[in-house]
Amino acid sequence: MQYRYWFGRSRDTVIALVFATALPLLSPPARAADAGFTQFIASLWPEAQAAGVSRATFDTQTRGLEPDYKLPDLILPGRPSTGAPAQAEFVQVPADYIKEASIIRLAEEGQRLMQKYRAALDQIETRFGVPGSIVLAIWGRETDYGRYTLPYDGLRVLATQAYVGRRKEQYRNEFILALKLIGDGDVTRRDLRASWAGATGLTQFLPSEFYQHAVDLDGDGRRDIWHSVPDALASAAQQLVNKGWQPGLRWAYEVRAPANTDCTIGVPEVTKPIGDWLREGFVPVRGQKLNKAETAQPASLLQPEGISGPAFLTTKNYFVIKEYNFSDLYVLFVGHLSDRMQSPQPFATPWSASTQLRTADIEAMQRQLTRLGLYAEKVDGKAGMKTRAALGAYQKSAGLKVDCWPSEAVLRSISAAR
Repeated sequence: MQYRYWFGRSRDTVIALVFATALPLLSPPARAADAGFTQFIASLWPEAQAAGVSRATFDTQTRGLEPDYKLPDLILPGRPSTGAPAQAEFVQVPADYIKEASIIRLAEEGQRLMQKYRAALDQIETRFGVPGSIVLAIWGRETDYGRYTLPYDGLRVLATQAYVGRRKEQYRNEFILALKLIGDGDVTRRDLRASWAGATGLTQFLPSEFYQHAVDLDGDGRRDIWHSVPDALASAAQQLVNKGWQPGLRWAYEVRAPANTDCTIGVPEVTKPIGDWLREGFVPVRGQKLNKAETAQPASLLQPEGISGPAFLTTKNYFVIKEYNFSDLYVLFVGHLSDRMQSPQPFATPWSASTQLRTADIEAMQRQLTRLGLYAEKVDGKAGMKTRAALGAYQKSAGLKVDCWPSEAVLRSISAAR
C-alpha cells in the first residue's frame, strides 16, 4: 500500500477505505467459525466450574484462545480436508512403521536407560507386575525417550477437537480436565505440550488418563509425567494394570502359520489356548518350548500383512497394550522393542514389500464391505483386524485369492460388486 494516497482524506473516509481494503482479505466463514468457537468455549464454564476449575483459571486460560483448523481429524463443513496426515500407525505399512534401524537405535538406548533407572524399574516391576522393558518401550515409541518435543499447545488442541473434532463429547471433557490440571498446579500451560490428538507428557496421556492412572513414584508429592521419568513410567504401568495387564504373560509369540491358514480368523473373537494353535500346525519361530502354563493361555491370530509377513499369537496383554494405542502396529512396535532390549533377534519372518492404500480408499472399501454385509464396524480408513478379515471374506465370496490385504485390485473388485 502506498501511503501518499491517504493524505488529505477525512478520518471517516480513511476508516471506510481501511475496511474496504481489508474485507476481501477476510473469510466470512472463518470469522463466523471463530466467533462460534469463542461462544462455545464460554458455554463450557458451568461444566468447568462443576469439575472444580476456578473462574480465574478459566478466564486466564481461555482468554485469546483460538482454534487450530489445520489439525487432522476435524469436521469442517464447507472446507476441504486440511492439516497434518493421519497417525502413522494407520497409514504406513509395517516395514515403514517398524523400521529395523529405529528398533536397533531405540533398543540400544533402552538398554542404557534400563541401567540408569534400574531402581525405579525394579519398583515398577514389583508393584505393578509390568516389565521395565515394556514401559521403556512405550516411552521410546511415544516421545523418543523424551527427545521429541511435542509440537502443539495442548489446551488449544483439546479446545479445537471439542469444537469441530470427530469425537466432540470426549474432547469436551478432556479440555475441561486440562483446565483443571493447570488450575490444580499439576502442569503449567507452557509445559502442556501435546500431540495433534491432545496426548501430553513423556508417555502421552490425555488429561482424563492422568487423573485415572498417574502415579507419584519418586515421592516428591507430585504426579509429574512431564519431567519425572519414574513418575511417567510408573503411570504407564498403572494404566496397563488398570486395563487388565496380567503379570508374567508375554504380549505375543511370533509363529509360522500353516500354508492353508484361513486369514479371516485373525480377529479377537477367535480365541483358543495356545496349545490348540500349536496342535493345528502353528510353530514358534525360534523353536522355543512353551511350558504348560503358556500353552494354556488363550490367544488370537494376528497377521498384520494378511498371509504375507510375520504371524503372531496374541495374548491378553497384547490387547491391553492396544488399549494404550488402538493400533496393531503400535503394539507390535512396543512389544518388539521391549523384546529387543533383551535379545538382538529381529522378527524371524521379514515384512513383505506391500503397499498401503490411502485412508480415503480404505474408507471406500469399508463402506462397500458394509454394503455387502461383511463389515459392521466403524468406517475409519484404518485397515485393522476386522477390516482385513472382512476383506478376506469378500475375497472368498468373489473367488479371488484370499490374502486379507487391501490392494487397489481388490478395491476395484469390491467397488464393481453388486
